[in-house]
Amino acid sequence: MRKTIRLEAIDPVEIYGAGNKILEEFCTYFPGLKVVARGDTIVLDGKDTQIEEFETRLAELIERRHHKMNLTVFDVEDIFDGENSPDKFRLNGEAVIVHSTDGKPIKARNLTQQEMVKAYFDNDLVFAIGPAGTGKTYVAIALAVRALKNREIKRIILTRPAVEAGERLGFLPGDLKDKLDPYLQPLYDALGDMIPARKLQEFMAEGTIQIAPLAYMRGRTLDRACVILDEAQNTNLGQLKMFLTRMGANAKFIVTGDASQVDLPRKEDSGLLKGITLLEGIKGIATIRFTNADIVRHPLVTKIVKAFDKSEENA
Repeated sequence: MRKTIRLEAIDPVEIYGAGNKILEEFCTYFPGLKVVARGDTIVLDGKDTQIEEFETRLAELIERRHHKMNLTVFDVEDIFDGENSPDKFRLNGEAVIVHSTDGKPIKARNLTQQEMVKAYFDNDLVFAIGPAGTGKTYVAIALAVRALKNREIKRIILTRPAVEAGERLGFLPGDLKDKLDPYLQPLYDALGDMIPARKLQEFMAEGTIQIAPLAYMRGRTLDRACVILDEAQNTNLGQLKMFLTRMGANAKFIVTGDASQVDLPRKEDSGLLKGITLLEGIKGIATIRFTNADIVRHPLVTKIVKAFDKSEENA
């Protein structure tokens, strides 16, 4: 069957997207349908059932455009699965924050992670501190991706203090980006679990997702963004203050860190715990404390952390 659809009273670019990216994403849900778009005309060739489905979903996309300034590829995803709509998000053990690129649900895996998720929705600034392997950063990034998909924010900004864990960046080959990218790789890895590679590259190219060392935050005002400071134990109190005062309107800030893994020359210079103490009791700020019992990596990680903790106590 062949059918022609004509877009009326709307600019086709608003539906197709720049470079037809939105239309291309839309068409991936109809692999057996031939779609040719020229101007305000879309010609469909395929089975009746798919053509009917295409028309229904396209009408939903056009209706969505009437209620917001711009469409994104995430609008297409929401129309077909609706997995991240706020009314479907439940703050309990079954809550799915987002889905991974292979379709697996990403959700809070223990009570402390659930507390972190709830704290995110109830506060504008969340500190999540505790040992390695508890999923602090991963949950934070999942919440940020969810907020971006739901258009609650305009961008995600991930940052880390550029402090070497026993290595010197100056001896690494390449320019500044080449030196810093391996250091920021854990952030890329987490994003890559939740956003397809092609989309992630597009978002980073257009600045929707930014990953940068902490020093690059100075002088910026970050509004309509979810901003995550990872490895915050490697900031001094002045750097932490600089970061927190970047908060703009309608922004969410998440600070993660492990006070037992300070890589600063003098461990006592770490400003993470000092900052938490200074801000304790302020409305809109929450602190979630993870323990060894919350470790969700390989079972051996819990034993390794305990062994090192015991060694430091006996030193």
